[in-house]
Amino acid sequence: MILAGDVGGTKVHLAIYSNECGRLKAVRERKFPAYEFASLDAAVKTFLADGSTEEIVAACFGCPGPVRDGRLRLTNLAWTLDARELASALSIETVFLINDLEANGYGIPELAAESVETLQAGDASAVGNRGLIAAGTGLGEALLIWDGEAHRPIASEGGHCDFAARTGREIALLEYLRRKLGGRVSWERVVSGLGIQNIYAFLRDVEKIDEPEWLRERMAEEDPNAVIGRCAEDGSSELCRETMQTFAAAYGAEAGNIALKVLATGGMYLGGGIAPKALKTLKTGGFMRAFLDKGRLSPLLESIAVRVILDESCALLGAAAYAAARAAEITGHSERAATAQD
Repeated sequence: MILAGDVGGTKVHLAIYSNECGRLKAVRERKFPAYEFASLDAAVKTFLADGSTEEIVAACFGCPGPVRDGRLRLTNLAWTLDARELASALSIETVFLINDLEANGYGIPELAAESVETLQAGDASAVGNRGLIAAGTGLGEALLIWDGEAHRPIASEGGHCDFAARTGREIALLEYLRRKLGGRVSWERVVSGLGIQNIYAFLRDVEKIDEPEWLRERMAEEDPNAVIGRCAEDGSSELCRETMQTFAAAYGAEAGNIALKVLATGGMYLGGGIAPKALKTLKTGGFMRAFLDKGRLSPLLESIAVRVILDESCALLGAAAYAAARAAEITGHSERAATAQD
């Protein structure tokens, strides 16, 4: 059995996978609020203690932030992780830590066809590098390099690069955030869950778009991002609609930037928790207009397929696939390959 984890700033998603006919199959899984635990191993022990009798041969956790020598400090959560310490604490011989977007990259080949929504077909027959961008609690990015046989995920912290304003509204938003943050503004401050709230506050306080009392009350009592997203999609609030349109345009612009940097002839993928919930907004045109708005290189962007990952378990699948492959390298035996031949 393989233990896999998708560690985010707000939740920890854990699962145990078996191999059936060469495919990974989830035996059981569970989500935990990250704030309830002082460490990752505490959350994992709670999961494993829940009537578990499985023998874990390897584990992999996809985590936000740069992994160095099997160690990292999470970007949006006050945890420091060490693969060796986790292996000892969990009594699992082989434990791997990889970047969360790297895990998503390994998960894409594991997805079923119905787990992907196409925003732009592009040249579906083209092969080559891919790009991956995922807005959630933060903004993750990865490069998926084509080596002639498979796509090799390369971790990135591109979400922390400087935000590039393109329109009058975005320039004013940039200045607003510079004052609010006391200086530099990254893409993550705009294209993320936190970014949605930043845009909302800017449009309310600077552009003076009306925030009705009922909306103010809901924002105080419920998850603000969920309220903004729902009210944007159902058309009940101009403020929420403009917030999500501004967010989508910035998202599309940065997705296009990645497509240019990696020459993503193999396609661009949108992961993370926001895109599947905001499909209606993404399909209204602002996202793709910004994606394609690359001057003389716009025809190149028109040929690139753009797809949204709908399966929230993509990173889990990727972490499990990575653990299975690395464990096979170490032991010289691939359980996946063995079951594929059964």
